[in-house]
Amino acid sequence: MIVGQAIPSNFIPAIEKGFREAANSGSLIGHPVENIRVVLTDGASHAVDSSELAFKLAAIYAFRKCYTAARPVILEPIMLVELKAPTEFQGTVTGDINKRKGLIVGNDQDGDDSVITAHVPLNNMFGYSTALRSMTQGKGEFTMEYKEHAPVSHDVQMQLVSTHQDTKAAE
Repeated sequence: MIVGQAIPSNFIPAIEKGFREAANSGSLIGHPVENIRVVLTDGASHAVDSSELAFKLAAIYAFRKCYTAARPVILEPIMLVELKAPTEFQGTVTGDINKRKGLIVGNDQDGDDSVITAHVPLNNMFGYSTALRSMTQGKGEFTMEYKEHAPVSHDVQMQLVSTHQDTKAAE
């Protein structure tokens, strides 16, 4: 959205490259930054001191400055999980879903089986197949499909940030 020749057009690709490079590894936990929009509205150039590298570094600096001010959040994939297990194991299965930070959104009957629908973070579903078989004496089954990305809880975000900072300090 530059008006006039505040920044010569041959430096615009360098600015874009700088923003893309900065967004490729966010400073929060080092993962790519998603769902951002960058709008260049003004700038200045100097006939002697302006270079592609200068504009690229300026873009990286601007991104980092705005990034911290934006209070970014870490997203995690949430899965739609549908479980089918004998009714006698319904309490145990429901308790396990709650333990995995799942949100139960439906509970129906299908003959002698309970069908439970829940939204559960993917990270908490690792090893669930074995756990479900153990809880239901091998009679339980489940399906899982991607639903959405949602922000992690504040305590999880702080733990991830701390771990990332410790790893960077050790390097």
